[in-house]
Amino acid sequence: MHCRELTKPDGRALYLYSRSPIDRRIVATNPPHPISKPNPHLRWHPLRGEWVVYASHRQDRTFLPPKEYSPLAVSRSAEFPTELPQGEYDVAVFDNLFPSLTLSGEDPEREIVSTRPARGHCDVVVFTQNPDTSLGGLPVDHIALILEVLGERTRELGSRKDIQYVLPFENRGVEVGVTLHHPHGQIYSYSFIPPVVARMQKMAKEHFSQHHQSLFSDLIAEELNASRRVIARRASALAFVPVCARYPYETWVAPIRSVPYLYELEASERRDLAITLKTVLSKYDRMWNRPFPYLLTLYQAPTDGEPHPEAHSHFQIYPPYRTRDKLKFLAGTELAAGVFVNDSLPEEKARELIDVECPVYE
Repeated sequence: MHCRELTKPDGRALYLYSRSPIDRRIVATNPPHPISKPNPHLRWHPLRGEWVVYASHRQDRTFLPPKEYSPLAVSRSAEFPTELPQGEYDVAVFDNLFPSLTLSGEDPEREIVSTRPARGHCDVVVFTQNPDTSLGGLPVDHIALILEVLGERTRELGSRKDIQYVLPFENRGVEVGVTLHHPHGQIYSYSFIPPVVARMQKMAKEHFSQHHQSLFSDLIAEELNASRRVIARRASALAFVPVCARYPYETWVAPIRSVPYLYELEASERRDLAITLKTVLSKYDRMWNRPFPYLLTLYQAPTDGEPHPEAHSHFQIYPPYRTRDKLKFLAGTELAAGVFVNDSLPEEKARELIDVECPVYE
C-alpha cells in the first residue's frame, strides 16, 4: 500500500492511498466554506446511562447535491475545488468538514445533567474517485486496499490516548440516511466505549473467561457446522446470516482467525475477506436488481491500551428490507423496548441469498 499525507488549505488532514506509487505533485484541495470551529458536546442520559452527542452545526452540511457539484467529486479546476484533488490514487481519507466529534472541543455550558466536550475524531473515507460505482462494485484488490486503509486508520487513531474506540462504517442509500451519492464511508473515533460495543464486549469477556475462546470464534464454528446460513466461504473468511439475526437478510462477514483488529490480518486473509464481502454485496444488488441500501459496520476491539483476546473483528451488515418489495424500519418494540421482532427466519433469508447467482470472485 502506498500513502501520501497532505494538508488541505483549511488545515484539515488528507490521506491518499493507492496500490501504486502516488504522484508527489498532487495538491490538496477543499471546497470553499465558512471558517468555523465546531464545538459539539455530550450530555448524560440518566435513564439510559449513556452519552448523547449534540452537534447542531451539522445542520448546515451538504445534502444530496448533484454529482457534478458534489464536494466528493474530483477537483476539475482551481476555480471549483472539492474535497478530492486531481491525480491518480485509489482511496482518500480526510477530516470531516462537519464532525460530530472533535479533539479540540471546549467545555460546554452547564446543564441539569452532566456535560462534557464531544471529544473524538471523524474521518470521511472515499472508496473511489468513480462516483458511478459502489463498494461492492469495486475490484477485489481495491476492496482489499480499503480494508488495509481501515486497519491502518484504526491503528493510527487508536494510538491516541484520548481515543477509546474506533468505528468504521458505511451508510449506503437514502433509505438509511446517506447525504452524498459518492461511494464513501466514515470512521468515528470515540473518547468512550459506545453502549452497543460495551454490551458486546461484556458478553465476549464473560465467554472468554469461562471457555478461554472467543465467543465469535465459537459462533463461527457452530455456523459452519450447521451450514444452513453460510452464504459465502473462503479459506480464511466467511459470511453468514446469524442464527440470531434481528433484521431480515442481516449478514455478518468475518475472518475465520480471531484477531482483535483488522490490521492484524495477513495479506491473504485480507484478500479472502475482500472477496467474501464483495460476494455478499453483489448478492444484495442482484437479489433486488437495484442498488441495495444498508448500514455496514466494522466491529473491532477497544483501543483503550488493554489486551482484548476476547475480541474478533468482523463486519455486520444491516439491510432495511423485510421482503423483496417491502421496507423494514424500526417500530415501537425495537425503538422503545429494544426488543427486535424479525418477521422471517434467518434460515429462509439465508437460503434466498445463497440462491442468488453472482460471479465467483478471485
